[in-house]
Amino acid sequence: MKDLMLHRSVRKHGLHLGTVPEAAAARNGAMPLTLDHDLDSLPEAGRSLTVAQLAGHVDDLAGRLWAAGVRPGEHLAIYKTANFDVWVLATAAARVGAIPVLLSPALDSATVGTLLSRLDQPKLLTDVPKLDSLADVPLADLTRRVIVVAGSRPGAASLTEFVGAPRVQPVFRPQDEAAMITHTSGTTGVPKLVVHTPRTMAARLTPQWWLLSLMRKRETVAIHISFVHSRMFAAMALALFKNMPVLLMKESDPDEVASFFLAHRPGFIEALPNSLMEWEGLTDDPRKPFASVKYFSSTFDAMHPRTMSRLLHSSERRASMFFQIYGQSEVGPAVGRPYFRRSAHQSNGRCVGFPMPGSARVRVVSRDGRRPSAKNPGFIEVGWVGLAKTYFGEQERFDANMHDGWWRTGDVGYRTKLGCLHMLDREVDMIPGVRSILEVEDLVLSRLGELSELVVVPGPNSEPVPVICTNEDQPLDRERWRTAVVDFPQLADPVQIPQAELPRTATLKVRRIELSRRLHEQLGKPA
Repeated sequence: MKDLMLHRSVRKHGLHLGTVPEAAAARNGAMPLTLDHDLDSLPEAGRSLTVAQLAGHVDDLAGRLWAAGVRPGEHLAIYKTANFDVWVLATAAARVGAIPVLLSPALDSATVGTLLSRLDQPKLLTDVPKLDSLADVPLADLTRRVIVVAGSRPGAASLTEFVGAPRVQPVFRPQDEAAMITHTSGTTGVPKLVVHTPRTMAARLTPQWWLLSLMRKRETVAIHISFVHSRMFAAMALALFKNMPVLLMKESDPDEVASFFLAHRPGFIEALPNSLMEWEGLTDDPRKPFASVKYFSSTFDAMHPRTMSRLLHSSERRASMFFQIYGQSEVGPAVGRPYFRRSAHQSNGRCVGFPMPGSARVRVVSRDGRRPSAKNPGFIEVGWVGLAKTYFGEQERFDANMHDGWWRTGDVGYRTKLGCLHMLDREVDMIPGVRSILEVEDLVLSRLGELSELVVVPGPNSEPVPVICTNEDQPLDRERWRTAVVDFPQLADPVQIPQAELPRTATLKVRRIELSRRLHEQLGKPA
């Protein structure tokens, strides 16, 4: 009953990030949080915290940010090394009424400069290594002030100067005004700055609040998501509000992940799809690092059935489940569906799910006047209160994707008679003569366990070229490849590259357009 009342209150009043830790501490301040790394801005905090201690750290940093001159309504761009203190600092900024702008540490300096210029003189919060990496960016012209979380650099204030600053009362942003800004993945160019409000962020909690309500007992949840992604803030709010012990992960190396899971035995894992693919090899680990996991979840790209099946079979929990949610930064979670141990390997990876109670509405609109179908996919559109408010500084670009209140996602697909949404491809990634490149990838990956990644991109003559990576970069057995792709005669010969050379976004998505460009260069033809 308390959970239901809290959910209703958040939906009514909005999600105000700056008070989330405080509200959670009032309910259960002793709940533990465990990190696999130290906090850059709070090295003395250690790797084991309680929610009460977390709330105290947010309050402390909010006071320091205020003393450093951060004020309500201002943009505070946060660009620092990947670390959970990105969440802590952003939450502290929200507590003083500022608008945190989360910039991925994977962005290069030119892109950071472009995004700062859109924000019109923000304050910049960074660390010494990242500040040094911006040496070619005219920060004096683009920002109002530079603050580092620790250490010192000429012309920059340091949060360490303000240790012991007086605490400040929380400032609440209006329900429909900007409260946080994140950015898109940048797979097709310079990322867009996505504006979130207290109302839109609260709405986005509904699908997984509903999912978590189905759990019979409280589980320890392991979270491995980009610290700058909007999903990170939703996941943390849900875990804190539901009094779930949290494991906060920065490392993705399989050996380190296995040791961490064996030490802390999570019952619920939320992670990036590509991280879960990277961890597939752990399903054969005799130590069984996934034995304790009852629930796996991912809310980014659709998962390959092979990955889901292997993870589910590695769990020793009864009725283990993989819950996949399809969505994007602009719309939040749109549809979802569960997968189970006995059937995951047979699942259609393009079936991304159904609308969830109290959540987004989804429709598929014709691209050519004919009814959308498997052979003639249409535009996938989403409409609900959880839609982002705008792209900061690019209102016209945002409006171009809105159609009578529906957001065009850029994906194409169709719906079955039962209402399941099938997402076939990104529109920009479609290749003539291939129904769905993602479907090809799903099926071939299921047939070749030695592949760690497969990405089909257009070649110099628009032919579909499979770019492959193998486990430990072992040479591909060409005969096995030919057998696996016999159903896809339109595929060109595969190009094998080391997995480390795949261009990726902050959420580990493969940058397909960039990969295609590199392929064209390799083959000596312009993209």
